[in-house]
Amino acid sequence: MLRREASYDDLVSGFHWSIPARYNIGADICDKHNDDALALIHEHEDGKVERWRFGDVRRHANRLANLLIGSGLAIGDRVGILLPQRPETAFAHVACYKAGLVAIPLFTLFGEDALAYRLGDAGAKAVIADRASLAKLAPIRDRLPELRLVLVADAPKDGAGFAALAPALERSSDRFTAIDSAADDPALIIYTSGTTGNPKGALHAHRVLRGHLPGVEYPHEFFPQAGDRFWTPADWAWIGGLIDVLLPSWHHGVPVVSRRFAKFDPDEAFAFMARHEVRNAFLPPTALKLMRQVDNPRRHGCRLRSIGSGGESLGAELLDWGRSTFDLTINEFYGQTECNLVVGNCASLVEVRPGSMGRPIPGHDVRIVDDTGAENPRGEVGEVGIRRGDPVMFLNYWNNPKATAAKYAGDFLLTGDLARQDEDGTIWFVGRSDDLITTAGYRVGPVEVEECLLKHPAVALAAVIGVPDPIRTESIKAFLVLKPGRNGDAALMREIQDFVKTKLAAHEYPRAVDFADSLPMTTTGKIMRRELRAREAAKR
Repeated sequence: MLRREASYDDLVSGFHWSIPARYNIGADICDKHNDDALALIHEHEDGKVERWRFGDVRRHANRLANLLIGSGLAIGDRVGILLPQRPETAFAHVACYKAGLVAIPLFTLFGEDALAYRLGDAGAKAVIADRASLAKLAPIRDRLPELRLVLVADAPKDGAGFAALAPALERSSDRFTAIDSAADDPALIIYTSGTTGNPKGALHAHRVLRGHLPGVEYPHEFFPQAGDRFWTPADWAWIGGLIDVLLPSWHHGVPVVSRRFAKFDPDEAFAFMARHEVRNAFLPPTALKLMRQVDNPRRHGCRLRSIGSGGESLGAELLDWGRSTFDLTINEFYGQTECNLVVGNCASLVEVRPGSMGRPIPGHDVRIVDDTGAENPRGEVGEVGIRRGDPVMFLNYWNNPKATAAKYAGDFLLTGDLARQDEDGTIWFVGRSDDLITTAGYRVGPVEVEECLLKHPAVALAAVIGVPDPIRTESIKAFLVLKPGRNGDAALMREIQDFVKTKLAAHEYPRAVDFADSLPMTTTGKIMRRELRAREAAKR
């Protein structure tokens, strides 16, 4: 666990990894805690609240682990977990890890093709789903020859457990000894969001949780502290919800709060956090942008100790809003599915510089490199690279050795993200290597332009891409979702263009603007610029 030091440099120099050779995530997050210690507070959509102790979690997970093994599954078999943010999802993860099975977190919002691809690619032998997801699984069963077991995990009205499985679970023992797994043994496959092609299954080892801990503890101001209680609206099928919140909290014995929101309600988010005395939150940028539109949020009495955010840069305006709303600085962090939470901010230790990703989190060797893996001089734009051997780094892409090999150059894993690093180690995001816009000799990252557009009072969401230009190579095109009551006409377009020219630079303003009702996004809330580029290409 990270201890507060006098300086960032002291923290880095004094850091040492402690990864045991034999390690099991399920045993770590469940079995070592007092049975009566609070583990989970779950609020149903009807307002009913359940409280689960670590003893409850262990008994439910053990029964399910016995059922899975008793059904013929063997160590290393893959199990899809197609459940929303609810207690049974957590039980399923603990059960899989303890039994040596490989969990595949899956979004309940996935359609049939998305599920068929992931389950088929992983060769899943079993799926744990809720009743609402069965309608998607039934039509694709014949496309999944290796899938032989589908378990329905709806809880009864009294919240006693897996309703459809209750008789079988009751016959299963609530005693189960976790397998003696190595830290490098496979634990879960998390599929990439698919913004640059078909999703790839990032296979992670049990050690991934231990590797994640500094990246949670640092931006959450030396988490945990007495009284901490964690929540995120991010689904536990996403690495940001599962390994950035649920698993590290339970590693430390910190209670987690959960609820499935049919649709994210920013005003209710404030009320929900106040109601359950949430102290720590991971709030993705999209959630923060929506919450910023709530009038008088302080009326709810929400009192947070830390907020972490990642996925896109927040910018100065959103950081200022966070300070005025929560009396704290939102700490941004950075990572990706293959190697998460390796760069971040900790406002109590290092001043947060708006627009920066922060500094390498203690324990992680992060450099700006070229495409051969050679380190770039400070200040020069290159690719974010993480040195091989990092405990948070994935094992490989599932059944994709070619893609795995292409992910590395020399001693570094290449993220595909362009950035530069100052002399003091601060890293500044420039853009995805495939999102970079080259216009009139300038290289423009879309994030900076998007942040500027979001500062305009009429703009709710913004995305920027490069489109072919016979003179400039590419020109900048913006896709904007306006705030309620604003009309997207020629006058507003000119106003926004002039706004960017004034606020940013003349060569960075969007020469074309499309007003839209929505933008294409991944299930994790990231804008799919690739989809926008494809739409533009289809018009030509």
